[in-house]
Amino acid sequence: MSIEIRQVEHVADLARLQLSREELERLSTQLSGILAYMEELNAIETAGVPGTASVVAGDVNVLREDEVRPSLSQAHALSNAPEAVDGLFQVPQIISDR
Repeated sequence: MSIEIRQVEHVADLARLQLSREELERLSTQLSGILAYMEELNAIETAGVPGTASVVAGDVNVLREDEVRPSLSQAHALSNAPEAVDGLFQVPQIISDR
């Protein structure tokens, strides 16, 4: 399958991207290559292959055991904060009060 430059232009417009002609051509080639590889993968017979939930063989837990460790004090956690109020991080408001 081949991706045409006009299709790349359409997706770039939707994403509000301004791409040069060279970038459009390169992306068209790269995306066409990706789709060709996906077609190759789709051609592989996988009906008898069991699904996997993990890439780790067996029932091995690769995570460390939980352990209680000392944490930072409130004062130490706030020591590098640009602003702190009443023992809390002060951040700029990003949602308006409607």
